[in-house]
Amino acid sequence: MDIATVVGLALGTILIIIAILLGGSLILFINIPSVMIVGGGVLATVMIRFGLGDVINATKVAMNAFFTKTSNPGQVIKEIVNLANIARKNGLIVLEQQPIEDEFLKKAIMYCVDGHEADFIEEVLKKEVSLTVERHTVGRKTFGSMGDAAPAFGMIGTLVGLVQMLANMDDPSTIGPAMAVCLLTTLYGAVLANLVFLPIADKLALRSQEEERNRRLIIEGVLGILKGLNPRVMEEFLETFLPPKLRGAGEGK
Repeated sequence: MDIATVVGLALGTILIIIAILLGGSLILFINIPSVMIVGGGVLATVMIRFGLGDVINATKVAMNAFFTKTSNPGQVIKEIVNLANIARKNGLIVLEQQPIEDEFLKKAIMYCVDGHEADFIEEVLKKEVSLTVERHTVGRKTFGSMGDAAPAFGMIGTLVGLVQMLANMDDPSTIGPAMAVCLLTTLYGAVLANLVFLPIADKLALRSQEEERNRRLIIEGVLGILKGLNPRVMEEFLETFLPPKLRGAGEGK
């Protein structure tokens, strides 16, 4: 689980609730028409833009922001170098018996053990990377679209409330509910966009970049194993995927 995402979302929600409670009742900030306008509007917008299947898939992808933590690239490099040492001493076939946690690395090693050519392995693995990035991109764009739509429908709700208020100025009892719709739809839209949808979209983009980096690192490492590259030289090469300050010591060491 990604603690930062959970803590950030919980902290933001708690602070908003505390601020509301310090100034009055939480019930005052619950308005069904406002929820319908913002929630229904956002859902309708993303379904029009992306389709039902993409929306459902985006929900699954969003779980990556909460429950998936990308493998430490330093640890991945360490594991690849260890596999390279084993293959150099005992041959590729021995790698089949080695415990490998990363599923992508395990699949790549199995291709090597099965005797596939380097060009084939590289092509298949790079294709899988590109398809994974494509799926993640759709999920990120879906939540980005939600973040764009939420404030817009908040403003639409404000206009609806203003129209209702101005149309019934002769009845003072309707002014309060209409004004509540005006203000609360704007509040709902701003909170959902800036606390939920846009941060999740950014976190998904970060997760996608990290996963793509790790998988490209794995591809280069596996190809190096096939070529019989010296493990020390391979480690130095793979560490170019790391930020300069983390090279040499290894991020996972």
